[in-house]
Amino acid sequence: MNAARRADEGRREGRPPLHPVKRVVLGTIGTVVLLVGAALLVLPGPGLLLVLAGLVILGRAVPAVSRFEEPVRVQAMQGMEASVASPWRIAGSVLAGLALIAAGVVWGARLAPDLPFSGWSTGSSLILSGVVLLGLLAWSHRRVRAMRRGD
Repeated sequence: MNAARRADEGRREGRPPLHPVKRVVLGTIGTVVLLVGAALLVLPGPGLLLVLAGLVILGRAVPAVSRFEEPVRVQAMQGMEASVASPWRIAGSVLAGLALIAAGVVWGARLAPDLPFSGWSTGSSLILSGVVLLGLLAWSHRRVRAMRRGD
């Protein structure tokens, strides 16, 4: 795509065209976040929200990607609402987050020597997943409560 066409796309969206270096940096970050989110769709963690974040970042660098944001945003928001729909779901999610943190401590401190990949590299990623899960759960709960109140 030539520079004039890129500038025209930026103007149509109401945004100034990006510097090529900024475009590459945003594209790289967006791709990494998108791939991590895709991996977390099957691993413990906030996969769909990271896929959405990756698409938003990547859409800033590559405007054609923006058309995929809305369907993923709808699915992510439905998942968010479902995750805090009942006290049992909230309790289960909190327990899962705490279990991830506890597993991270066990793996990191090598409390069970027979565990594969023992060490703080595995432990810290489990702890981070648990903290992110608890943070997103709190954010989801506050957001859904605000939507119900009409804020």
